[in-house]
Amino acid sequence: MNTQQPRTIAIVGAGVIGMSWARLAHRHGWQVVITDPRPDLGELVESEFGVGQRVSWTAELADAVHEADLVQENGPERLPVKQQIFTEILRAAPADAVLATSSSSITASLIAAGLGRAERIIVGHPFNPPELMPLVEVLPGNKTDESTVTRAVALYTELDRVPVVIRKEMPGFVANRLQMALTAEAIYLVESGVVDVKELDAIVQNSFGLRWSTIGLFEAMALGGGASGVRHLFAGLGTEVGKIEFGRPSTDPAVRGKLIEDIESAYGTGEQNFQRLVTKRDRKTTAVLEALTKADDQPAVYTSPNA
Repeated sequence: MNTQQPRTIAIVGAGVIGMSWARLAHRHGWQVVITDPRPDLGELVESEFGVGQRVSWTAELADAVHEADLVQENGPERLPVKQQIFTEILRAAPADAVLATSSSSITASLIAAGLGRAERIIVGHPFNPPELMPLVEVLPGNKTDESTVTRAVALYTELDRVPVVIRKEMPGFVANRLQMALTAEAIYLVESGVVDVKELDAIVQNSFGLRWSTIGLFEAMALGGGASGVRHLFAGLGTEVGKIEFGRPSTDPAVRGKLIEDIESAYGTGEQNFQRLVTKRDRKTTAVLEALTKADDQPAVYTSPNA
């Protein structure tokens, strides 16, 4: 963390992701300014942080960003809206501020198209909730300056996130593409009657889900071949596993409706139930992160060697 002068983060959009970013930055000693057009913004911020705790709010976007080191935009996932927001941000933010969007699908190149000072705009895509999940995918656009990438990585690292620079823009970036591929096969297996919803989740949690919380996918492959390494894995098990043909989820509305009913039956619905699941998720995620931190001699921070 920076011990000389507190950083300032401007949170644009006070939804689930924005407020989670705010809690993260506040916990790290940053000054936090939150802006959103919602009429109850003041009540929301004060109920979350109290009054005078390095957190302020304003309905005026320009006022929120004018002293920011990092602007983290969390508005609606619609390109025209984001372009309008960034047009205003560019007018008011400091020249050296990192201007990031939490977008999970819209690239920096699309947002910056036609805007001046496009070199300052970048994607800083978190996994939900960003106050717990360490990953931030840092995606420069086709006009983003390398210095913006370097500064973004440094700022996210100060927040104890794990920034990974993604060097090629594509829909869904990396983490969501991997998640979508696994989800599609999971839905196919449930719809086909191979397992039910809870059984599928039990398989994920008690096999590669657990493994991947400690080592990466390719690291697991290196181990899978034993002392002979990944070459042995590809020559042996890999030849058979590579023959598997993956399924496609049904496009039949009735089949999809049945899946939705099964998920609701397994995990419930409603605000009270949602809060129960959030509490359980956050408690278990925190426990895993604390255990991993204790087990690891070095901070779990990775950036691309090309960053």
